[in-house]
Amino acid sequence: MPPEAIVIGASAGAVEALTSLLPALKPGFRLPIIVVVHLPADRRSAMAELFRAKCALTVVEAEDKDPIVAGTIYFAPPDYHLLVEVDRSFSLSCDAPVLFSRPSIDVLFESAADAYGPGLIGIVLTGANADGARGLKAIISEGGVGVVQTPSSALAAAMPEAALQLSPTAKAMTLQAIAAYLEEI
Repeated sequence: MPPEAIVIGASAGAVEALTSLLPALKPGFRLPIIVVVHLPADRRSAMAELFRAKCALTVVEAEDKDPIVAGTIYFAPPDYHLLVEVDRSFSLSCDAPVLFSRPSIDVLFESAADAYGPGLIGIVLTGANADGARGLKAIISEGGVGVVQTPSSALAAAMPEAALQLSPTAKAMTLQAIAAYLEEI
């Protein structure tokens, strides 16, 4: 099944890692990309603004009930879980933090796995806790593709290590290899 969407999770070192990936995507990239970065709950996020200036694709902060549009990069807003609904729209939730995180990578990945099944690519990048590991396992269980930044190349290795421990069949790649992979899909 051809991929229909990409979800990315990152924490400590996220801006540097995402800067290696997202600006490399060329105009006309056909998949939606949905990104959760662990952010402080009490501050406005500058992620969409920061990457809007660097990327050729449309970059926005996801809003409740927004339909998911191809070729758009969405960032989760701070202090909300971002979920993908089966009708391919977003919902925001104020449920309790998961692994001390809201937004949670696991919450996004698990809901997106339900919505996209084998048409989903999940990517776990640098980070200092285990968020994303359970979600990546859900993506692979639904027939999707799991990609993990090689722990040795991550600013914080705990998150990619946890993802690979739960999903040993996931593809471990450097940021450069992930960027090349995204250009080919």
